[in-house]
Amino acid sequence: MGFKCGIVGLPNVGKSTLFNALTASKNAEAANFPFCTIDPNIGIVDVIDPRLDELSKLSKSKKKIYTNITFVDIAGLVEGASKGEGLGNKFLAHIREVDAIIHLVRCFDSEKITHVNSKISPLNDLDTIQTEIRLSDIDLIQKKIEKGKKKLLKDKEIEILNNKIDQLNQGRDISIENEEEKSFLSNFGLLSVKPKIIVCNVDEASLIKGNEYTQLIKSKMNEEKIVTICADIEDQITSLDKNEREIFMREIGLNKTGLNKLIKEGYDLLNLDTFFTSGPEESRAWTVKKNTLAPKAASVIHTDFEKNFIRAEAVSCEDFIKFGSAEKCKENGKLRIEGKDYVVKDGDVLNFRVNP
Repeated sequence: MGFKCGIVGLPNVGKSTLFNALTASKNAEAANFPFCTIDPNIGIVDVIDPRLDELSKLSKSKKKIYTNITFVDIAGLVEGASKGEGLGNKFLAHIREVDAIIHLVRCFDSEKITHVNSKISPLNDLDTIQTEIRLSDIDLIQKKIEKGKKKLLKDKEIEILNNKIDQLNQGRDISIENEEEKSFLSNFGLLSVKPKIIVCNVDEASLIKGNEYTQLIKSKMNEEKIVTICADIEDQITSLDKNEREIFMREIGLNKTGLNKLIKEGYDLLNLDTFFTSGPEESRAWTVKKNTLAPKAASVIHTDFEKNFIRAEAVSCEDFIKFGSAEKCKENGKLRIEGKDYVVKDGDVLNFRVNP
């Protein structure tokens, strides 16, 4: 349970280093030449939540299960990737199923690490990646139209696809106009429709205040979510224990790791909430879209729970921790009985009642 992020960028911008840091692994080869990542690197990271830690202690749970994020790191893309340059089209196919895309751009100077275009220009790098993603989507849609004509796609559906190609040809990302379009396009794996986070990879000196490159991105891309990270620092942080990490972060003036920044921005970008279940056997975090109704939230635990839903017993996480249990919350008038029209809130501790 959680969401899936694909990491894209030009070669030698720090993608593999960032992936290793985020996933606390050494799975992704980091080297000073293009295309050192051939197959996608996939890492699953727990979303550590202090609220779940407290619930688990109070319920004396045998198991504690966090929600998680999956990161997919693909090879560096270059101009012409959509047409297979550098095997780019193959790499792009690896991230068609992700929920969001991290656009990693290099915002640091270094004589030791070459740049594929021999000049540091984050805006140009972003433009290259976005162009290749759009061209890749145009190619995919055109193939869908050709196949669709043979399989008798409806005129309305062909019209939608042609409209999306027009948007892409104008240098725009695909916009979804209504639920009909959303439903029709949902299984296409279009990349330009996916929400994105721009991650600026800086040197240590620029981590807190940024630099000319990050300022330029923020001024030109002010409608996008932008996170500043030093991949090398993140890599160092993962090798430290909890106490060492806290001391190190305090010394360099860092109050949040890059992973925590991405988690926060990712949840906000995708409109996600977390609810909990807690008992002696297990305390667990679950991820749902904001404004999810209780029966739909129950279905993430088991698909049958939605159709067999009777009611939800709900307490806020704060009340559960304050009073120590759902039973104590009930005694203090803090436990609520909610029906099918209840909108689940972030931090709810829920117990679903369903027909057997």
